[in-house]
Amino acid sequence: MTLSTEELLEGILDGNHRALARAITKIENRQDGYREIVSGLYEHTGSADVIGVTGSPGAGKSTLVDKMAKTYRDRGLTVGIVAIDPSSPYTGGAVLGDRIRMASNVGDMDVFFRSMSARGSLGGLSTATADAVKALDAFGKDKVIIETVGAGQNEIDIVRAADTVAVLVPPESGDNVQMLKAGILEIADVFAVNKADMDGADRTVQELEEMVHMDDGHVSVAGGHHGMGIETDVDMPETGDESADAPEPWKTPVLETVATSGEGVDEFLATLQEHADWLAETGQMTAKRRQRTAEEIRTLLREDAAALVAGELEDHGGVDALADSVLAGDTDPYSIADDVLAPVAECLDED
Repeated sequence: MTLSTEELLEGILDGNHRALARAITKIENRQDGYREIVSGLYEHTGSADVIGVTGSPGAGKSTLVDKMAKTYRDRGLTVGIVAIDPSSPYTGGAVLGDRIRMASNVGDMDVFFRSMSARGSLGGLSTATADAVKALDAFGKDKVIIETVGAGQNEIDIVRAADTVAVLVPPESGDNVQMLKAGILEIADVFAVNKADMDGADRTVQELEEMVHMDDGHVSVAGGHHGMGIETDVDMPETGDESADAPEPWKTPVLETVATSGEGVDEFLATLQEHADWLAETGQMTAKRRQRTAEEIRTLLREDAAALVAGELEDHGGVDALADSVLAGDTDPYSIADDVLAPVAECLDED
């Protein structure tokens, strides 16, 4: 039975899992009505803690997320999980699909799990991910966990969707830790050296702690611990009366976990909660969500503008025909761009 947009919206707010699943499918595939659903959910969001779990491939993210969900459930909390899978280069769909990786929570209706395609988006997050998180939040999930692809230094989009970002690092050589510097280090609110029962864990913990110490002394207004490397970083005062009014900066902890046995998971979750409390107490949560909303507005405008331009391109014969005209010497790319955008510019000028 096909549910209408209104029925899906009503079903989500009434706690109907089937409506939630169908709505997220509609959201992921950008089917007719998805925008109305997301718009209708907006006023019901903001209650869930949104946690991003990222890190290099093989770090044990899926296993740790499974243990996180089980521990939350043991505490009586409900959980929503969005796992981002690599995109197929041919179909754009998830390669791994709804893989079996939530072994501890099979059959538990209060753990809602969904794999979503990255669809080639930088950082491994599709545009639809944030909308799916809103659906889970509005549904009433206490904790929403986003598990990313694990694409190395490009894995930064998670900051734009999660309140707290945990970066998992496997015990490996120092060279691998050094590779994290340029990207992952700056987005981590919590580091977890997973598989800490393996050789090399102590060395990895030490190197991460040294890197965190070297990066100390500033805090982001609205990013991850250190923001997204964009305009919001501010220096923290070190001395003087002003420091009394400034928020105490969050110091990224480095923890050890063994997800397969559950060792360290309680401390890991406690640290995530401490970060959520810090965000609320310092006003960083409000600033972070404001920046997230602004970025969402920019993204939607880019997507809608791109769709308008694509329509204009077709009206001009399609991009392949236009390329042929350039190769034939009839015109050039700049003139084509001016011609295609002229109707859009005229409409904007009229306003």
